Amino acid sequence: MIKYVGKRLLSAVVTLAVILTIVFILLRQMPIEGYLDNIDKMDDAMIAAKLAQLGLDQPMHIQLLRFFNSLLHGDLGVSSRYRAGAPIIDIISQKAPLSIELGVMAMGVAMLLGLPLGMAMARSKGKFWDKFGTVFIVLINAVPAAVYYIYLQSYGTRALQIGMLFDRTNWKTWILPVFSMSLGNIAYYAMWLRRYMVDESNKDYVKLARAKGMTSWKITVKHIFRNAFVPMIQYIPTSLMFTICGSIYIESLYSVPGMGGLLVDVIGRQDNPMVQALVMIFSSVGIIGLLLGDLLMALIDPRITFTKKEDAR
Repeated sequence: MIKYVGKRLLSAVVTLAVILTIVFILLRQMPIEGYLDNIDKMDDAMIAAKLAQLGLDQPMHIQLLRFFNSLLHGDLGVSSRYRAGAPIIDIISQKAPLSIELGVMAMGVAMLLGLPLGMAMARSKGKFWDKFGTVFIVLINAVPAAVYYIYLQSYGTRALQIGMLFDRTNWKTWILPVFSMSLGNIAYYAMWLRRYMVDESNKDYVKLARAKGMTSWKITVKHIFRNAFVPMIQYIPTSLMFTICGSIYIESLYSVPGMGGLLVDVIGRQDNPMVQALVMIFSSVGIIGLLLGDLLMALIDPRITFTKKEDAR
């Protein structure tokens, strides 16, 4: 177990380092305006002095080494345009709590709605709930998300009699962003839980339980659902961590002052240090989510082992 975790951690670190290196080099190919504020008011001497202060006059490999050294000391740099001169870590610490709140609530809604829907679909194959769930899943996956997000915002705000923009002090304005963020996970949980439950319902241990006279509901909950949920465990940490980071489009749509909208804003402002830091955070979230998913699945399912058998090749 410890050896496996060590290998996965090393692989995660290498993957993250490669991603950051690529992003770092690409951003360095962009105009220097992305690193300097009010450059139009500077003369050549002032620009050269500022570039030297930021280390942008050094060779690429020296800049890259300095960047990773700063990361190891917890320094993400300073914003060049979004809040010129402000430490990036301070900006993110102000934005992250709201995205975490929305993300956790969205995941809770997704599990409360998606898992029962998937169970209902598996128990009523070809009937109402199965057809309803299938239509919902196809709609979520086939229609561009921007389309139903806008419809949900337009008609939802009328039904709730609220404005279209997010207001942290008004609990009603939390409903639509949270529900919108949960739609993709609702469809995912329902689709895969139905599939796994249908597969499990045809296995011998289920037939044996029926032959013993166990009720259909008890078989579904105690045996089928329990075993069908194991493969889905792997996805939960990843979906939770991505949702916590916030949906870029949804936060922008409702003007939520969180992490998702922040990335869109700094890209528009060409704030390269901020873009670099946010890409690192989102990449780390994805890598950590995959690692936690693998470990959690291994802990839940005793059939998974980290050691090779003697006859294994």
